Amino acid sequence: MDVAINVFVGLHIIGIGALLGGFLTQMKAMSAGTARFTPAMLHGALTMLVTGVALVGLNQGAGYPLDNIKFGIKLLFLIVILGLVYVKRDEERVAKPLFATVGGLTMANIFIAVLWT
Repeated sequence: MDVAINVFVGLHIIGIGALLGGFLTQMKAMSAGTARFTPAMLHGALTMLVTGVALVGLNQGAGYPLDNIKFGIKLLFLIVILGLVYVKRDEERVAKPLFATVGGLTMANIFIAVLWT
């Protein structure tokens, strides 16, 4: 079971890398007002959702203690991120506040994962 958990943690990190990387590469475009959500950002958010749900299930099945409030907040942030990226994925330009919201929630999700013990 631990091997499966570790595989899904790795996939979860790949997803967050795709989402955050897509955001960071668009920072200059965001300041110019030409930022857009890339397919990598959508796929990264979907990967995070699927692997995150799988991780909760695997950890619960293995009998590890879980902080449901932490995972609920992370899921809420991810649903907002996924919703924004999915709805605005075909637009040539995304408003700065929406793009910044996705980046901020992505970074908040990372810090919640790492710092909330």
